[in-house]
Amino acid sequence: MAEQQTPAPIRAEGTAPDPLTAPGKPDSAVVRDALGVGFAVGLSGFAFGVTSASNGLSLLQTCALSLLVFTGASQFALVGALAGGGNPVTAAAGAFFLGVRNAFYGLRLSQLLQLPRWVRPFAAQWVIDETTAVTLAQPTRRARRIGFAVTGLTLYVLWNLTTLLGALGAEAIGDTAAWGLDAAGPATFLALLAPMLRSTTERAAAALAVVLMLGLVPVLPNGVPVLVAALAAPLVLFVQGRKAPADTNSREGTDR
Repeated sequence: MAEQQTPAPIRAEGTAPDPLTAPGKPDSAVVRDALGVGFAVGLSGFAFGVTSASNGLSLLQTCALSLLVFTGASQFALVGALAGGGNPVTAAAGAFFLGVRNAFYGLRLSQLLQLPRWVRPFAAQWVIDETTAVTLAQPTRRARRIGFAVTGLTLYVLWNLTTLLGALGAEAIGDTAAWGLDAAGPATFLALLAPMLRSTTERAAAALAVVLMLGLVPVLPNGVPVLVAALAAPLVLFVQGRKAPADTNSREGTDR
């Protein structure tokens, strides 16, 4: 007797597949990638713990920053400004403006994840560079939700644990500048960002952002150069938009 086959679900012609259930990346592969990012970046919390404690913050203050702020670049910026003798209010303002980028990440992730309303306030704590990078790399809503949740949970737990260990071991480490621990967080983020720069426009925007930031670091307060560097994207898009009509007109003239 011929084997009976279950008919495939019928979908109306022209109807887009459900982004939550459409075929895509296996769940195990998403979890593996998310865990890799979570562990790689989470270990950088040790660098923050050491840097913070070595610059005069107490164990409670250091751990509170990781628990409540939980955005590495802003944490390093705050500690760096305080270590340089900056006013606490100014240092906090610089760290705040540096963390504003997470609000823009949230606008995009809210569309992709479409989480229930009661979950969103808790998920907002995990909207950072790494969870955004993992989420955007996934092809379906299911994969995005898994990637976001696994990356956020792994990174939050590990970052706070290594922050505590770093703060406790600061005295044994000694001079953090000699070890270059303060560069661990930015270096990890750059390693995550580099593979995502696929087009010429993206590479040009990234290169211009680096030039702007490095050129303004000596003359502007901590955190401000990063905000100014964000202008690289609209500048590159503006130049590209000006060139596009010119190229079109050139082609039309050749066709004639």
